[in-house]
Amino acid sequence: MNFLAKIFTWWNGATIGTLLDSWRHGEQVGIDAQGNRYFRARKKSPDGRERRWVIYDGANDASRVPSEWHGWLHGAFDDVPESRLPPARVWEVDYSPNATGTQSAYLPQGALQRGGRRAVATGDYEAWSPDS
Repeated sequence: MNFLAKIFTWWNGATIGTLLDSWRHGEQVGIDAQGNRYFRARKKSPDGRERRWVIYDGANDASRVPSEWHGWLHGAFDDVPESRLPPARVWEVDYSPNATGTQSAYLPQGALQRGGRRAVATGDYEAWSPDS
């Protein structure tokens, strides 16, 4: 990615300002399985709250934050998730990105983007009327 895009775009990863802020004012507390890095401010804000943020490894997509780190980011608990994680269950699946708006998005039968036609009405629908 060229230098100007890195300065002015936030959707393709962290901007230069965020990276500098992380380096100057933050301390890294952990990395998740997808490579996202999590930070907290070295000093608390004047109102006593701790600032926490994530730098994504790749495109900025909030669905890439695992639930345990989401809870930490929003202050649900103070400890980093690695110290609180239960063992993985056999039924848990790996992360799959949000496909909305992409070529791999789910399109039901009859969707215009799929080139299909809607099913013909079967007559089992009865419109609601406020008078009845």
